[in-house]
Amino acid sequence: MSEYSILWADDEIDLLKPHILFLRSKGYEPVTVNNGRDALELIENRHFDLVILDENMPGLTGLETLQRIKEVAPQTPVIMITKSEEENIMDQAVGNNIADYLIKPVNPMQILMSIKKNLHSDKLVSETTAADYRQEFSHISQLIGSADSIDDWYSLYEKLVAWEMRLSQADTNMDEMLRMQKVEADSTFFKYVRRNYEDWLTGDQAERPVMSNDVFKNSVFPLLDKGEKVFFVLIDNFRLDLWQTIKPILADYFTFDEDIYTSILPTATQYARNAIFSGLMPVDIAKMFPHLWVDEDEDEGKNLNESELVATHFERYRRQCKFSYHKINDSTGGEKLLREFANLENNQLNIIVLNFIDMLSHARTESRMIRELARTDAAYRSLAESWFRHSSAVEIFRRMARTGAKVIVTTDHGTIRVDTPVKVVGDKNTNTNLRYKVGKNLGYNSKQVYEVKRPLQLGLPSPNVSSTYIFAGNNDFFAYPNNYNYYVQYYTDTFQHGGISLEEMLVPLVTLTPKNT
Repeated sequence: MSEYSILWADDEIDLLKPHILFLRSKGYEPVTVNNGRDALELIENRHFDLVILDENMPGLTGLETLQRIKEVAPQTPVIMITKSEEENIMDQAVGNNIADYLIKPVNPMQILMSIKKNLHSDKLVSETTAADYRQEFSHISQLIGSADSIDDWYSLYEKLVAWEMRLSQADTNMDEMLRMQKVEADSTFFKYVRRNYEDWLTGDQAERPVMSNDVFKNSVFPLLDKGEKVFFVLIDNFRLDLWQTIKPILADYFTFDEDIYTSILPTATQYARNAIFSGLMPVDIAKMFPHLWVDEDEDEGKNLNESELVATHFERYRRQCKFSYHKINDSTGGEKLLREFANLENNQLNIIVLNFIDMLSHARTESRMIRELARTDAAYRSLAESWFRHSSAVEIFRRMARTGAKVIVTTDHGTIRVDTPVKVVGDKNTNTNLRYKVGKNLGYNSKQVYEVKRPLQLGLPSPNVSSTYIFAGNNDFFAYPNNYNYYVQYYTDTFQHGGISLEEMLVPLVTLTPKNT
């Protein structure tokens, strides 16, 4: 006896006995009626998991019965079967949120397939997903152990994100296995970066990955050289999984050319974003444009000079480019940009910085309610997706698509959920970031960090002659011995950035082409 109850309404139900017998052989026991009124009477008095409904019945037609069913039992899936191929009937059925639409003659296997799709899809998807991941588990472990180039890590990270998204949508109990693999991957990636980062910046430039200061040169300038108008949208704290989350929302308006680039260290706005907009490493910004660089120990905002840095970038390459710069911090800013959007179409380049994801990650640290709402990575993605879908950002992208311009979507760095404190000692001038520290008298275990004792060689300003940078890896965060327990309790399970992880360093760089061009 099936655990699911099915109602089948058809005025020729007696002729469908072979279909009924077939379903019984598969463990189902459909309740049958030969008209819409009897179907409605049954639905009003008992629960059915699914209804199979003939469209062409005397008395109440299938469409009329469907409308009544949606009033009485709106969540019950309805499979409609019809002899007619008229498009208006199909449109009405689809408009009533039909579960499936079959055209006679139908064979028993078609009916069975539709039942499985509507009643068992979650279970079947979960079982298939779990089996596929178990089969892939060993292969991913091998990839983690053998990755020896940045392209290997790009490919591996894309695979891990794809599995994370897929497992989060199925009830498989495999989340912990994947989490362990991500921890293993981040640990191995940390060692990889520690071995190779200095070579990327001091060795053969042709051998290093595309990094923050290369983004404009590699992605923006070539489009401008072709005469394209470009929108450059930077979403702060925008990880690869968050891009995959909002991608379906934009699919009606754009096609995508997806890539990944490597953020410089520290993976923090002051360094990575300023490197993007200037095309320079931080030490070069500080030397060439000291009035545009803000040191760690200064109270001034660290990202207030972005438009000016873009201007220096074009001047340095002797490029003439009419551009605009807009930073959107809230809904008011987004609505203001929409009101003025027509003015943007005269520019060759429009830069838009969206800060919501960054604000969400900080709010998750500071607000118990937000932390509860975004308790897991899947919940964090869901909250970010909800913001994007219901914010002015969607309309901004729609407007961009209508212009026919190319749109580049990227970020300056990602973020990682931290859970392991690492003790560090610093003086009062040491910066406050939890994933990297810079100071002249730092105390730490060198085996737990990536230490940079010659920051100038790695493109980083040196506030003092003896300044050292240290970077956390894995899911670590730096904690001071003073008031240690409170500090650890407050910051454990929060999203942080500035250090070395797949999530922070390997970030999306996507070119969107409007579909109406």
